[in-house]
Amino acid sequence: MDFDSTFDCIVVGGGAAGLSAALVLGRARRRTLLVDAGGQSNRPSPGVGGLLGHDGRPPAELYALARQELAAYPSVTVLDGEVVRAGGQQDAFNLALADGATVTARRLVLATGMDYRHRALEGIEPRWGRSVFHCPFCHGWEHRDQALCVLDGEATGVHRALLLRLWSDDVTLLTDGPATLAPDDRDRLAAAGVTVDERPVTALRGPGEELEAVVFADGSERECSGLLVAVELHQRSALAQQLGVTFEPPGPVVADAIGVDARRETNVPGVFAAGDASTQLQSVAYAIAAGHLAAAMAVQSLL
Repeated sequence: MDFDSTFDCIVVGGGAAGLSAALVLGRARRRTLLVDAGGQSNRPSPGVGGLLGHDGRPPAELYALARQELAAYPSVTVLDGEVVRAGGQQDAFNLALADGATVTARRLVLATGMDYRHRALEGIEPRWGRSVFHCPFCHGWEHRDQALCVLDGEATGVHRALLLRLWSDDVTLLTDGPATLAPDDRDRLAAAGVTVDERPVTALRGPGEELEAVVFADGSERECSGLLVAVELHQRSALAQQLGVTFEPPGPVVADAIGVDARRETNVPGVFAAGDASTQLQSVAYAIAAGHLAAAMAVQSLL
């Protein structure tokens, strides 16, 4: 593959944001390289919920369709690989790939995604993204009218439990030990019909990817078909830090989102960011929009 000349823009990340950015760049006839390391966070999910025109489509299928669309633009090259180091400055960014190749670009779009970190719990991994989830807007509809639980002993658990009531009348807040709920929070939960269970949770039970019950330390169980858990998101890639990009203060979910302005540009001129890596809101629809904006602004900056 010809990497001898400088790309107008390199997009790092082949999820929703990165693919969207590459499409906009291709349509603007900018010489673009998309480097995709794979491992998108939503791949375990059976379908993308709430994405207009693609509601319920499996993520892998959505990404494959996007790649087919990119193939129509000769200025876009898609490479399966990983960027391991980044440096340089606007008009002369240098990226090193895991296979030893180096590439240069005038502009960068970082769409590197985030690591979703949840509590270690027996039985959670095979059910993650299916019967165990972190976003009710993404998975609530599929678990409507079922016995649902929220595993969150922090103050955020109250909000999550009340929100989950939109999809089911049978919601239990699992505090995983003695709760420190304020009296008014207990009143709000009771008024909404949310049960509070303070027993320590040790495991999940059910066949395959399905969830039937949560198991407590004393061996007892509570029926549960869908479990909403708290997560904390952390940067998956060190590229932003290597480039000198600044991060937002930690939020309730995201520990270190890349800071961007209204144009999706970071504090480093010529470096734009989109998707989970640069937002407190995790959504495929939002990632697509952010990738579109980042690419459009990168095109403008190249004039």
